[in-house]
Amino acid sequence: MRAVGLILAGGNSRKMQELTAKRAVAAMPVAGSYRAIDFALSNMSNSHIQKVAVLTQFNARSLNEHLNSSKWWDFGRKQGGLYVFSPTITADNGYWYRGTADAIYQNLDFLKRCHEPYVIITSGDAVYKMDYNKVLEYHIDKKADITVVCKDLAPGEDATRFGTVHMNENFRIEEFEEKPMVANSRTISTGIYIIRRRLLIDLIEHCAEEDRYDFVTDILIRYKNLKKIYGYKIENYWSNISTVEDYYRTNMDFLKPETRNYFFKEYPEVFSRVSDLPPAKYNPGAVVKNCLVGSGSIINGNVENSVLFKRTFVGNNCVIKNSIILNDVYLGDNTYIENCIVESRGTIRANTRHVGENGVKVVIEKNERYAL
Repeated sequence: MRAVGLILAGGNSRKMQELTAKRAVAAMPVAGSYRAIDFALSNMSNSHIQKVAVLTQFNARSLNEHLNSSKWWDFGRKQGGLYVFSPTITADNGYWYRGTADAIYQNLDFLKRCHEPYVIITSGDAVYKMDYNKVLEYHIDKKADITVVCKDLAPGEDATRFGTVHMNENFRIEEFEEKPMVANSRTISTGIYIIRRRLLIDLIEHCAEEDRYDFVTDILIRYKNLKKIYGYKIENYWSNISTVEDYYRTNMDFLKPETRNYFFKEYPEVFSRVSDLPPAKYNPGAVVKNCLVGSGSIINGNVENSVLFKRTFVGNNCVIKNSIILNDVYLGDNTYIENCIVESRGTIRANTRHVGENGVKVVIEKNERYAL
């Protein structure tokens, strides 16, 4: 074991609107039966990193429930394991995590007790597949102090929501701007970093002494001329689900055969917590085209180009187009839903209509359910 994993899953994204009112972004359901953090955890497991800590904070209940056992990602071993750290009140600290660097500082004892030479830091809200060992080899070959995994955005994508980087011909990072007003570079940081454990402990302790709390602005940007910070470019699929539009687009990407095959048919696999539900049931008269339908669902109406999560009930004569229906939603008869994200455990009354006119509409209806 050459590296220990740190997954930062405590963030609160206001751009997710009501979707994160009850859950952390890392616990957002993705692709029918996964949650966002499954991708980072599966990458850790497939890269043979056996000791992983998840730092949770905001709305952590459903995330903690999801991480109730380490066996789903195969971390349950004699050595290593899956650790979940929420902010704790101690004699000398009464704060929540005030930033990414502060979250690591409050759990510095964990890093000090580890014996692995390297740390892999990643966020819990990105959908991607990666072998961290290749990045680690690159980090060692370059004799880098910190390696940042980067990606070139496609033309037309908004780079101002990310940290943008500018590298020289040796891939050393010369410029790093966090969420600039105007992006001068199409290359963004994916929020995946590799750093020596001892160096990380030093940098984090310096930050804490100066009351600095953010990993990007207070370590990467401040030390970019002092430390050798290199970029490692990836070409494969990578998507961050920090806004409603991104979340919608990421789920819709799974309706494309190439994305679906890349994640589900090609080695290595993506693992998730298994729920014991029967397969989806399609009643006579149901018409389903180009959809992902989660287990435990019952379909009666017309569904096309949509992602339905587990335990969804679609009533008679319903029409669902280009929508995402989250877990345990009951859709009454004759409902029409288009360009929407329907929040989990919602009950949509019969004969209602929801259409996202300008962009994606988030539908939250907590009506009573009547059993006839």
